[in-house]
Amino acid sequence: MKKMLLVPEYGLYEKDGKPFCDSLQIAEVFEKRHDHILRDIGVALDTFQNINQPKFGEINFVETSYKDTRNRLQPKFLLSKDGFTYLTMGFDGEKAAVYKIAYINRFNQMEAWIKSLLSAKMDFPAFTEAVMLAYEEPKHYHYSNEVNMIYRIVLGMDAKKFRKTHGLQDREGIRKHLNLEQLKAIETLQRIDIGLLEAGFGYEERKIKLLGSHDRRLRLAG
Repeated sequence: MKKMLLVPEYGLYEKDGKPFCDSLQIAEVFEKRHDHILRDIGVALDTFQNINQPKFGEINFVETSYKDTRNRLQPKFLLSKDGFTYLTMGFDGEKAAVYKIAYINRFNQMEAWIKSLLSAKMDFPAFTEAVMLAYEEPKHYHYSNEVNMIYRIVLGMDAKKFRKTHGLQDREGIRKHLNLEQLKAIETLQRIDIGLLEAGFGYEERKIKLLGSHDRRLRLAG
């Protein structure tokens, strides 16, 4: 299985561009035995087969495993927002209602995070082209300089320092470690910078304009 990204900010996993929680989380939060949660998921999967809807189960309930305290592999499931909603539909009581609402809000927040992350990645080709066209003899560092200028404006540090500060691997992408507001700010400045590059503004001019734009955005948000 492709390695999943756990995003602590939301307490959920990202897999194939979608947020998932897991059955262990559900058992802990709703104070139920994990084997009972697995039993309920098994009943749900059988039901989907019986009503000729096996695809719903395949998409929204993904079987995987974890190691217990004795280092033994044990089964668990990843659940999408639809899978979570289906499974917890019958959980009654005010406390359960509070947790269900909290988790649905987390799913919605992480969906927005994933969308912003993918949007920033989609801008890379246009951003790269704009940087390369801005120089008669483009070098590899022109692109990294441009990206790091935006990172310093939004994060207060370049990618190398961010990796060191947060204990990341060399050359590891940092965007998946950013929160939603940081991603949106980078996405916005990246798009503005494309226009500035195409208009022929120099590096220092671009930095001043991007700083001004980011400051205005922060003031409006505050």
